[in-house]
Amino acid sequence: MNLVTIIIPFYQKRKFFLKTINSILNQSYQKFEIIIIYDDENKKDLNFVRSFKSKKIKIIINKKNLGVGKSRNRGIKITKTKYIAFCDADDVWHKQKLKKQILYMERMNAEFSHTDYKIINEEDKIIGKMKIKKNISYSELLKSCDIGLSSVMIQTKILKKNLFHPLKTKEDYALWLKLLKSGVKISGINEYLVSWRKNSFSLSSNIKQKIFDAFKLYYFYEKFNLFMSIYLTFRLSIFYLIKRFVQKKDL
Repeated sequence: MNLVTIIIPFYQKRKFFLKTINSILNQSYQKFEIIIIYDDENKKDLNFVRSFKSKKIKIIINKKNLGVGKSRNRGIKITKTKYIAFCDADDVWHKQKLKKQILYMERMNAEFSHTDYKIINEEDKIIGKMKIKKNISYSELLKSCDIGLSSVMIQTKILKKNLFHPLKTKEDYALWLKLLKSGVKISGINEYLVSWRKNSFSLSSNIKQKIFDAFKLYYFYEKFNLFMSIYLTFRLSIFYLIKRFVQKKDL
């Protein structure tokens, strides 16, 4: 019986997807299923995605491009396992990632866990490292989101009631803030179990979009006033720059 479902939105990531899917299929822990949400109106990569012949994989095809948040929500709604883990279609997992995280979740009866992660470029070179806190509060998360989505595992029953917001970027950040406000405890595991890929094609690399979505998050979703939302957006940007410097210094 599978214990965890891994949800992967796919949009024009063919170049990196082979390494991503193999890093999951080759996990030391094998009680999992994978839901790939094909989120591209152009179906040129669909046969490629279908070429991975594994009984663990289920593919959902969006009729139109919905974005990563809404795509993940489609996967969440049909998940029946105890836990959900997320992975972006260009990130890579350590072979022991699922085993160590499942053991932690079961032993601690944890609701939400995430791990340290390395940052790699398009050539798989490590360009940074993120060491996360074991526990984080709402006020701390407001300053800077250090939670790597591809390192996250959450109890499914929590996600069934709390779906991703329809933002182009920051959709995960918005959800983590919402969960903290509702009383969910976020636990950090201090092991580098994921490699997060920074590439020029990613929406998350679009600085203007990230700033715009950060403001929307604070103003429309977190309900801060205009001036506080501008301040929080500015502060988030400053912490982002500091974080980039620290990550490079740690190499």
